[in-house]
Amino acid sequence: MREEQLRQSTDLMRARGVDERAIAAFTRFYVMLEEGATGYIEEDTIEPLGAVQALADLEVSDDEVSEGLARSVVLKLNGGLGTSMGVSGPKSALPVRDGLTFLDIIAKQVLALRAEHDVDLPLVFMDSFRTQTETLAILERHGGLAVEGLPLSFLQSAEPKLRADDLTPVSWPDDPELEWCPPGHGDVYVALQSSGLLDTLRDRGFRYLFLSNADNLGAVCDPRIPAWMARDGVPYVAEVCERTRNDRKGGHLARRRADGRLVLRDSAQVAPGEEAFFADNERHEYFHVNNLWIDLDVLADELAQRAGVLELPIIVNRKTVDPTRKDSTPVIQIESSMGTAVEVFEGSQALFVPRDRFRPVKTTNELLLVRSDLYDLDDASRVVSVIDHEEPFIDLSSEFRFVDDFDARFPDGVPSIREARSLAVDGDVTFGRDVVCVGDVTVRAPDGPRTIQDGTRLEGEA
Repeated sequence: MREEQLRQSTDLMRARGVDERAIAAFTRFYVMLEEGATGYIEEDTIEPLGAVQALADLEVSDDEVSEGLARSVVLKLNGGLGTSMGVSGPKSALPVRDGLTFLDIIAKQVLALRAEHDVDLPLVFMDSFRTQTETLAILERHGGLAVEGLPLSFLQSAEPKLRADDLTPVSWPDDPELEWCPPGHGDVYVALQSSGLLDTLRDRGFRYLFLSNADNLGAVCDPRIPAWMARDGVPYVAEVCERTRNDRKGGHLARRRADGRLVLRDSAQVAPGEEAFFADNERHEYFHVNNLWIDLDVLADELAQRAGVLELPIIVNRKTVDPTRKDSTPVIQIESSMGTAVEVFEGSQALFVPRDRFRPVKTTNELLLVRSDLYDLDDASRVVSVIDHEEPFIDLSSEFRFVDDFDARFPDGVPSIREARSLAVDGDVTFGRDVVCVGDVTVRAPDGPRTIQDGTRLEGEA
């Protein structure tokens, strides 16, 4: 083993004040990486998920709902930067609907639930060292959001990015903070424990944790789920929904042939040559929404038995040290996914949920959808669909990849796509006000910049 290279990384982590449990998790993954671990889950080791319980079929009483919500906590993963969309700060600070950021909408959703059910539903964000300050500044707009004695935010761990050639910590004097990365959202379990928040929540009588990404506006706490968990003793719930044409990445649940346990396979865990299996919506029909529910008492027991490390599967993420510069040093980021914990808990369950619980914004394609006339915000700030058919397929070319460029090309708002089946835009196209798309629309600009005039109705090739 490259003991000296590993020691360089762990010394840096200790100097930064990283908890020893997080260092132990990093060390385990480092050894796996050096031994050639890829994190791949091969198709012949799994089988399709099969039939699952549906949220719509859960039968719980009003008393069970009230009791379940009173013992629940909402935790949003908020460590991500919007670098892939050209955003320098937390992606959750991006305005996505009616001038509101992700953070504003999340806060309004939780405040509405508190008012409706008369409970002190805590809201907590797990931030990275790059997102916490701006996040807390935005949340200050919403008075009374913090629950007394509980933080609004805690920090996830940090680890060195490793040079891809020799697995030493990378050096990048141009911006030393780029030498560090969060260790994936699987770090949430270590961070909950090392921050002391896990014990605090349990001491206060909270039992059920709802975990979701801050960029998923459909991830609203549904009190029927903790009520079901409490009644039937379910330790862990992974929400799934049907895959659509817009689900090009992300993971799915399956059953491991060796022991029948549920496992999550993300896109980074697909073995080379098996991409077709991963994309087969008939074989693997359920999309992993990354909304999770965990019994905090069971989590505490598992962490105690495993010395604070859940031993999640490794994800090997290959990037450049500066993600905006492809000519910068190639690095490996050792990561884990919070959803892979589904295989840790005996009795984990999948729960089929409607599509409205999955409204993410990972790309500007999805940003267009959420900002469009397909959706509205109701009185509880939930993103609700105003159509009764599948949302259109969106494919914007590289000119729209970054948010600033996207906004510049839609200066008066995105087109109406309520009557569209698909919208593909190829080239430098700027859209005027009140443009309407009908059916399958393709807009090209092969000869340079092009403007679609106000009020244009687009159909077919335009």
